[in-house]
Amino acid sequence: MTASIRHLRMFLALGRSHSVTQAAADSHVSQPAVTQAMAKLARDSGHALFRRSPQGLFLTEAGEMLHRRAARALRMLDGAMADMDRAVRVQATWPQLAALIAVTETGNFTLAAHRLGLAQPTVHRSTTMLEQAAGTDFFQRTAHGLISTRAALHLAQAARLAMAELDQAEADLATLGGREVGRIVIGALPLSRSGWLPRAILAFRRARPGFPFQVIEGRYDELLGGLRRGEIDMMLGALRLPSPIQDIAQERLFDDEVVVVARRDHPLARGAGLDIRALASCPWVMPRRSTPLRAILEAAFAGHPPADVIETSSVITLREILRQGDHLGGLSRMQAEIEADALAILPLRLPHAMRPIGITTRAGWEPTRAQSAFLDLLRDTAARLVQAGLHPPEGAKTAPS
Repeated sequence: MTASIRHLRMFLALGRSHSVTQAAADSHVSQPAVTQAMAKLARDSGHALFRRSPQGLFLTEAGEMLHRRAARALRMLDGAMADMDRAVRVQATWPQLAALIAVTETGNFTLAAHRLGLAQPTVHRSTTMLEQAAGTDFFQRTAHGLISTRAALHLAQAARLAMAELDQAEADLATLGGREVGRIVIGALPLSRSGWLPRAILAFRRARPGFPFQVIEGRYDELLGGLRRGEIDMMLGALRLPSPIQDIAQERLFDDEVVVVARRDHPLARGAGLDIRALASCPWVMPRRSTPLRAILEAAFAGHPPADVIETSSVITLREILRQGDHLGGLSRMQAEIEADALAILPLRLPHAMRPIGITTRAGWEPTRAQSAFLDLLRDTAARLVQAGLHPPEGAKTAPS
């Protein structure tokens, strides 16, 4: 959405009051200014936003959609601006907020300008005007560069989420008009890439051919940051229990078992009565320490983990190291079954080897219709995998090793 913050405030006022006269008074502008702003907003959205009645102006279905999203977006901004001078609520613009975001992320006006495709003086002027309207410092100049203040970081985060909310509004309005706009951005942790996510995407694309997806792979903390900034819509894979932070919501869909794997002709692959603690002398390939899978493996060693460990988050790297040597590794059962041509699951059960798998979103996030449809498909695909026996059912128990 390209609507200015000022126009959105007028729109919200009119939606509440149903009166141009009252909306103008609430917004401290003239009645023609409100009328012109609403006409522009309707043109930009491609929808009639109000219908007239003897009792006043009332929101259409499209107007209700935009009103709800705009109210959420401005509530985020106003929360971050609560301790600032009131002028910033009236004077702030999206370009100024975009400049603030870029500077807080790069720590440098020149780099921020390069990212935005603007001249450095333009970016500096935008952030300075915003800073003056807010009546608070956004940056501290040091010998090592700029340091963003807490106020700047808080406002930049609110602006990111507000902009994401208006992108959602654009997608909602396009769907109402029979068009597909926007895309679904997914943060994919390792397990989701193995079968669950690809199946859901392909099924969704059969119903909505050409709908764009972006799948971002990375470490949990990196993807979590993108999710909280509004750059990622949802994150799929192993959940963290308890939740690492309060502003996310986690939905558990099934439990997945962690298993020990080796190359198919590894001597231990034919063994019986294996004990995980006896395998500590073997060389291992493991994920990073911050992952649930690593925590399950190390707990199984009862305080005496292997000394010879290669760390990698790549299933491909793990597979090739195991395939060409005598290393052991830990994988989810689903990933291990996909790699069955190269790897064997050792005949032992780890204690407390189940980890919850599901969907992580921002707390209070309101998906578009397309995103809601895809979330339903993810749930259905997960349920089908469980029914097919590719995953142990939720809450399944494992025998101790």
